Amino acid sequence: MRRVLIALLAGMLFGAGLARSGMSDPARVRAFLDLFGGAWDPTLAFVMVGAILPMAVAWSIRQRLDSPLADTSFVLPATTGITRSLIGGSVLFGIGWGIAGLCPGPAIADLAIAPVPAAIFVAAMLGGMILHRLLPARPAKRPPLENPHV
Repeated sequence: MRRVLIALLAGMLFGAGLARSGMSDPARVRAFLDLFGGAWDPTLAFVMVGAILPMAVAWSIRQRLDSPLADTSFVLPATTGITRSLIGGSVLFGIGWGIAGLCPGPAIADLAIAPVPAAIFVAAMLGGMILHRLLPARPAKRPPLENPHV
């Protein structure tokens, strides 16, 4: 129950922050991405800094804890490398973000603010995630064979 309450509180805090900061407004996000069009809006940069600072504190505290408050162990990413898959996914994410002015968090928050456009985006986002799951995984690349002529 504690885990559910913490997740609910975190989600409400996140959604309220997105709505209050204006980041659930696609026009504002597009204005942030418009670096050279003359309508650049730096607001999102301040929101990012506002998120990075408390997260840096949280990571510092996490290093001193044996386990999280609402689980038995920390679940951390297994890899930190930059891969083709990461770059390709980032490019696709950026294209979608630039076109729609929404990313997953604000889109879900927008379900309460502007339900119809947000629902269309969320449905398309879920469709893309399902399509990714249904596509066969690409085989891992084999290491190069040793040159027998050396």
